[in-house]
Amino acid sequence: MDKKEMAAKGSANLQEQDDVFFIEQVLAGNKQAYAFIIKRYKNKLYAIILRMVKNPEDAKDLVQECFTKGYQELHKYDRSGKFSSWFYRVSINYCMDTFRKKRWELVEYTEENGVGVGALSAEVVYLQKEKYEQLELLLEQLPTEDRLVLLLKYIRDISYEEISEILNIPVHSVANKIHRAKKKMRAAMQREKGGYFNEMY
Repeated sequence: MDKKEMAAKGSANLQEQDDVFFIEQVLAGNKQAYAFIIKRYKNKLYAIILRMVKNPEDAKDLVQECFTKGYQELHKYDRSGKFSSWFYRVSINYCMDTFRKKRWELVEYTEENGVGVGALSAEVVYLQKEKYEQLELLLEQLPTEDRLVLLLKYIRDISYEEISEILNIPVHSVANKIHRAKKKMRAAMQREKGGYFNEMY
């Protein structure tokens, strides 16, 4: 390991120690210590979310919501891995849940208010709702990171390279996780004798 690599590793270790210190402060009741976490991660989190939503204002709103979510979930961080990785996973998971809820709201609103009758029949609305119900059931069977990778790729249409940067994992790991997740979902559909994810294969 050369001097540059040693310096980078040392810096990362110091940051991790700082994170743990501020986390302990927050959990001990010092809410102001969370400001240091926000300052450290807000720019990177904004860049990640902006890639997902493609809209600066929406990205800013989601960043604020993610920090709120992170604060609420902070007691669940078990220090088995880097805090940064844990925090980004919590944030991305929150964003994906938000996107999925908005899709649900659209289907329910259309159904309840008769929007687009003629262009969008009651039967089509019913099939859309059934599709989302099945998707939720299939996704719940996947490990958290596999589910996030799949959603980023097929719901947000993000490239393998971008997913690699967002989740801080190699590109080949992204491909492997997608392959594994699709295989599991295919098996689940076969057990249930049906499914709508056929376009993924």
